[in-house]
Amino acid sequence: MESRLETIKLSIEEPLKKVNIVVDSISFEKEGKYNFLRIVLDKINGIDLDTIVMATNLINPIIDELDLIEEEYILDVLSKERGNEE
Repeated sequence: MESRLETIKLSIEEPLKKVNIVVDSISFEKEGKYNFLRIVLDKINGIDLDTIVMATNLINPIIDELDLIEEEYILDVLSKERGNEE
């Protein structure tokens, strides 16, 4: 699975970089009876919901075309949490 996740990361990094978004991490996790493909994004000054939607619209067709994951899953695109910087 790790090599498939790395392929996905490499495939989405360039299109996201063009809109100043960085791929922080990608994971495939099972929670209950559901599988989640989690893609955590980051951007200078943070990411708002509109940016997450735009990024999801960029990522989804790339992942569909790669077709690397046989299991059913939910694509979960989210922003990196920012703690208090002191």
